[in-house]
Amino acid sequence: MVRMNVLADALKSINNAEKRGKRQVLIRPCSKVIVRFLTVMMKHGYIGEFEIIDDHRAGKIVVNLTGRLNKCGVISPRFDVQLKDLEKWQNNLLPSRQFGLRYCRCSKYLMEEDQWCCKKASFV
Repeated sequence: MVRMNVLADALKSINNAEKRGKRQVLIRPCSKVIVRFLTVMMKHGYIGEFEIIDDHRAGKIVVNLTGRLNKCGVISPRFDVQLKDLEKWQNNLLPSRQFGLRYCRCSKYLMEEDQWCCKKASFV
């Protein structure tokens, strides 16, 4: 069976392990999007180091958890959001004004919230 959204599966695994108090979680399969997202999470201190294991198949990632993560997830289905509608989406999705981080995945890269206004593009 084919996995439809590997990023959603990876974040759900991280969420479940964090709720159970685990120190490590194994994510499979490995993809470039997952690695980029984990790098951003590690930069902000939500997770510890992670290691990519090449098993000559789809690959695996072992993530060290720090206990700082409350919840992470993917908005599915993916919506086309224009820059003028961005504030409305932020108000609808987040629990409070200065709580949480939002990342946007474009066709080429993963952007943080402070980079959105610089690019002036439509997001997917």
